[in-house]
Amino acid sequence: MAEAHQAVAFQFTVTREGIDLRLSHQAFTEIYLSGVRSWKKRIIGLKNSVVTGVYPASPSSWLFVVIAILATMYTRSDPSMGLIAKIQENLPVSQSMSNQCQTLVSALLFSTMLWLLLIFTMRMCLKQLLSYHRWMFEKHGKMSTTTKVWVALVRIFSGRKPLLYSYQGSLPNLPVPAIKDTVKRHLESVRPLMDDTEFERMTQLASEFESKLGNRLQWYLKLKALWATNYVSDWWEEYVYLRGRSPIMVNSNYYGMDFMYVTPTPIQAARAGNSLHAHFLYRRKLNKEELRPLMMRSAVPCCSYQFEQMFATCRIPGRLTDTVQHWQDSDYIAVYHNGRYFRLRMYQAGRLLSPREIETQIQRILDDPSAPSTGEAKLGALTAGDRIPWAEARMKYFSSGVNKRSLDCIEKAAFFVSLDDEEQGVIADDPASLDAYAKSLLHGKCYDRWFDKSFTVIFYKNGKMGVNGEHSWADAPVLSHLWQQTLSTDCFQLGYNAEGHCKGEVDSSLPPPQKLSWEISPECEEQISQSLAVAQALADDVDIHVFAYQEFGKGRIKKCRVSPDAFIQMVLQLAYYRDQRRFCLTYEASMTRLFKEGRTETVRSCSNESSAFVRALENGEPSHVCRHLFQEASEKHQNLYRLAMTGSGIDRHLFCLYVVSKYLGVESPFLKEVLSEPWRLSTSQSPMHVEMFDIVNHPEYVSCGGGFGPVADDGYGVSYSFMGDNILNFHISCKHSCPETDAHKFGDQIRTALQDLLQLLSPIRTECHRAEGGGPDVKKHL
Repeated sequence: MAEAHQAVAFQFTVTREGIDLRLSHQAFTEIYLSGVRSWKKRIIGLKNSVVTGVYPASPSSWLFVVIAILATMYTRSDPSMGLIAKIQENLPVSQSMSNQCQTLVSALLFSTMLWLLLIFTMRMCLKQLLSYHRWMFEKHGKMSTTTKVWVALVRIFSGRKPLLYSYQGSLPNLPVPAIKDTVKRHLESVRPLMDDTEFERMTQLASEFESKLGNRLQWYLKLKALWATNYVSDWWEEYVYLRGRSPIMVNSNYYGMDFMYVTPTPIQAARAGNSLHAHFLYRRKLNKEELRPLMMRSAVPCCSYQFEQMFATCRIPGRLTDTVQHWQDSDYIAVYHNGRYFRLRMYQAGRLLSPREIETQIQRILDDPSAPSTGEAKLGALTAGDRIPWAEARMKYFSSGVNKRSLDCIEKAAFFVSLDDEEQGVIADDPASLDAYAKSLLHGKCYDRWFDKSFTVIFYKNGKMGVNGEHSWADAPVLSHLWQQTLSTDCFQLGYNAEGHCKGEVDSSLPPPQKLSWEISPECEEQISQSLAVAQALADDVDIHVFAYQEFGKGRIKKCRVSPDAFIQMVLQLAYYRDQRRFCLTYEASMTRLFKEGRTETVRSCSNESSAFVRALENGEPSHVCRHLFQEASEKHQNLYRLAMTGSGIDRHLFCLYVVSKYLGVESPFLKEVLSEPWRLSTSQSPMHVEMFDIVNHPEYVSCGGGFGPVADDGYGVSYSFMGDNILNFHISCKHSCPETDAHKFGDQIRTALQDLLQLLSPIRTECHRAEGGGPDVKKHL
C-alpha cells in the first residue's frame, strides 16, 4: 500500500506517551505546488478572458481613449457634449472629494463607456462582415472588387494577434434556410435514386409538407434560432450522439494513424515519453489560448468552441441518454497495460515531467509484474458494448467505494493511454498490415481502450502509435489538429538520442505510477462478459481496407483545373456504381464552423449531374462529352459544398424540423421518410495540416490519416486525405455480414476509377485525343 501512504500528508499513531504525529514534507510540498499551479492557471484564464472580452480592441486601448478625452478637456473642449457634466451631477461622492477630482472621475467613467461602446460597435461590424459569404462562390483566383474591399475591412476590424477564442463573440449565428429552398434541394438530391413513380410520390409528400406543416415547424425553429447560439448543435449532439443506445465503438468513434513510413524509435516507452510530453505541451498552449484560430483564406475565422472539451472530458452513460462531463484541470493520465489500470502523474514539484522521466514511468508500468484484480482485465468492455447495460452497471457497481474512486480516476484523467502488447504499422512485405493496424485502432481487443474518454492514445510494442476519438464532444478536425501537432513535436522538436531513448535527465525521487484497485463482483463480471460478446461480434464484422495511392495526388489533379475534393467524390460515385450497379444516397461531411458553435453539415454528393456523368462514361460516350459532363458534375458538387458551409444545407435543417415535430407530437410522412433514408456511402475528407511537416525535405514523414466504421449495415464508410501533392490515402470500411460489400473489392474499384478519370482529364491526353479525331479513351468497366 505504498501508493496510499504517498497520498496522505500526515500519519499519526496513539501510544502510551500520547499521539505520535508524523508530517510528510513531500506531500505538503506537492499540495502547495499544485495550488500554485492552479492559481497560475486561474490568473492566465482571467487575463485571457479580459483580452478576449474586449477583442477586437485591446486592454491598452482603454488608456488611449482616456488620454484622448483628458487631452481634449485640457484644451477647454467638451468631447462628451455635456455627458461628463451629467455624470458629475449624478455621481455619488463624499463631501471631501474636490470638484477637480469629481471631474476626473466623471471623465474616466465617460471614457470607459465610450471605449465599451466602440468595442461593441467594432464587434457588430465584424459580425456583419463575417456574414458575407459571396467570396466562397467566386472562382478561385478571380476575386471581385466587392470581395477585395470586404477582405480589407475584415482585416481592419479583426485586430492583431487574436487568441484562440478571440473571434467567438464576433461570429454570426447559423441562419435558418427557407423551407422551399430546403425542400427543392432535397428533391434534386433524390431524383437520381428514384424512378418516375417514386419521385412523383416524394414530390407530392414534399409539396404537402411545405404548404401545411412545414411553415408551423419553421416558425418554432426560427424562434429557437433567435434564442439559442446555434439552432442545430445542441440537438445534434443530444439526439445523434448521446441518445444512441448502441455501442459507440465502431459506430461512432474514429481513429487516426501514425507516420506511414517512419517509426521514430522502436522503443515503446520512449515513443510514449515524447508523445505524452507533446500532448501536455499542446494542452499548455490550449489553456493559454496561444493556438491560432483556424482561418480560411487567411482572413475568415472559424469557431473554436470545440477545443474547450479536448482534455479531461468523458462521456458518462445513462439509461435514456449519455452526458459529456468536462473537468477544468487534470494533472495525470490513466494508463492501461496487460489488464491493469494505472494513474500516472505528469507533474512533479509543479513542473511537467520531461520526456525521459515519462519514459521511465511508462517503463515502470511495462515492467510491473503484478496481476490484474479479479474482473479488472476486461473491464473496458463495458464502454464498448450497449449503453444501457453499461449505465446500469455503473450505477450498481461503481457508485461507491473503491470502484467509484478508481472509475473517477479514469474519467477525470486528462486522457486515456493504452500500452498495447502487439506490433502494428506498415510492414513492407505485408500489404494487409495497414488493414490490421486500422482495425486495432478502431476497436482493439474491445476491452483495452476506454471508448468513453475524449480520446485514447495507443502505443504499440514496436514504437508505432495511434489515436481513437470519441465523437460527441468534437468533430475529427479538432482532434486531428492535436494529433498532427503531437506528431510534429515528437519528431522535429523533441527527438531521440542515438539509442532511441528520450532526451533529458530523470529525477530519482519520482514516485512510481499508482495501480488502481477494483472489487469486481461475479454479477459485474457477468455483465462485462456480455458487453464483451456484443462488442466482439461488432468488431469481427468490420471489414477495413487502407491503402496509399502514389500514382498521383492533389498536385496532378489541380493541373487538370479541378477541385481535388470534387475529383475524389466523382471517383467514389464511379467506383460505387461499378461495384453495385446503382447509385445511392451519399454523405460527405462538411463543416459549418464559419458560424458560432457550428459543427457539420451534409453534402449530398450523388446528384443529377454526377449520375449523368457516370452513366455517360460507362456507356462509352465520346471523351469530350464525358469531360463536359464531368465539369458540370464537379461544379455542382462544389456549389453544394459551399451551400453547406454557408448554412444552406439540407439535412441539418430537416433534422431540426423533425425534432420540432416530435416535440409538438405531430407526424410528418415527408420528414419520416427523409430521416429514414440510408446513407450507403458515407465519406469524409481527413484534414491534413501540412504546414506542421516539411514534406519537401522529409517526404517520409507523412501520416496515413484516419478512418471510421460503416454507417449503414449494407454500405461503405470512406475516409480520404491528401498528403502533399503526390499521395492520396483511403480508408474503406464495411461489414462482412453484408454479401454485397467488400472493402478490398471497393478499393480496387477506386484505384481503377482514379486512373480512368485522370486519363479523361489529363491535358496531354486531351490533346492526343483531339489529334486522333475523337473516340472514347476510357474503357467501360462492368
